Amino acid sequence: MSQNREIERYEADNGAKIYRIPLELFPGFHGYVHVVLEAGLPTLVDTGSGFESSNTDLLDGFKYIREHYGEKLALEDIQRIIITHGHIDHFGGVAFMREQVGGAQIGIHELDRRVLISYEERVIMVTKDLRIFLERAGVNPQLRQSLMEMYGFAKQHMRSVPVHFSLEEEMLLDGLTFFHTPGHCPGQVCIRIGDILLSADHILARTTPHQSPESITRYNGLGHYLEALQKIERVDGLRLALGGHENPIEDIYGRIAEIRASHMRKLNRVLDIIREASHPMTISDISKAMYPDKSGYEILLAIEEAGAHVEYLYQHGQLKVANLDEVEKEDNPALRYQLA
Repeated sequence: MSQNREIERYEADNGAKIYRIPLELFPGFHGYVHVVLEAGLPTLVDTGSGFESSNTDLLDGFKYIREHYGEKLALEDIQRIIITHGHIDHFGGVAFMREQVGGAQIGIHELDRRVLISYEERVIMVTKDLRIFLERAGVNPQLRQSLMEMYGFAKQHMRSVPVHFSLEEEMLLDGLTFFHTPGHCPGQVCIRIGDILLSADHILARTTPHQSPESITRYNGLGHYLEALQKIERVDGLRLALGGHENPIEDIYGRIAEIRASHMRKLNRVLDIIREASHPMTISDISKAMYPDKSGYEILLAIEEAGAHVEYLYQHGQLKVANLDEVEKEDNPALRYQLA
């Protein structure tokens, strides 16, 4: 079992049982999937990454549930697989699990549906949009090529799978209620099961979930994310949140306030960096100032995070592009920002 952690069981006030299975998704990177029973059809929420350690941990998890909790639960008893959002650490194992469980129905929000049914197309389109963003962000060609290669490597093992139903806003499916919470991912959903929320990557216990610009993918972006936070904040009666990573959250409303405050600090940090600079700055410049010690794939995440906050400030009239003449004349130059 991943990190030698035992599977935890939670009971919601509507009688549902939720089993939380820890997985090693990638080397050194961990997360959870959830098995939901007594809330309609036996349901698996997310499937892990599809990498060997993730698949092994998932199969071991079902065995653990049978042996330690006495559930008469075989793999083939799972009749429904729900994917909370279209990031590979959550859906990469869907083809493997569907083969194991014998044809379970798969559901995902329509904004992430193409990630599953047309995976190869989606990778090509997002890769193109990411390259354009990195050029506009002012990333030098050598680093840009390195980041693109790292981005593409993790996407190679997945294949397309069918989707049988779409998850919709406030949709009630047996004992599950869905809320569309875009920002971290276009089709991100949170799932209410009685007084428990499966918050996926929308709300995590310690980490402020990663943001990337809407210029790369529609319905991403900090603006959508903050609106979705507010949506969950208005849902009354949540006792506990179980994220796709990290620890359970006992005060979800307090955690939402902390995440919002973190983004306000980042926005102010971007403004301070630009204010203190002697010249207009690219997103790459701003990212280096905000996250000076990043290396490897973390550099890409840092550039996206800085880009999401720059985009938000630009959308809200607090920044402007300083090199409009260059933008007008060239195909895709780096954008240089200054205070509006």
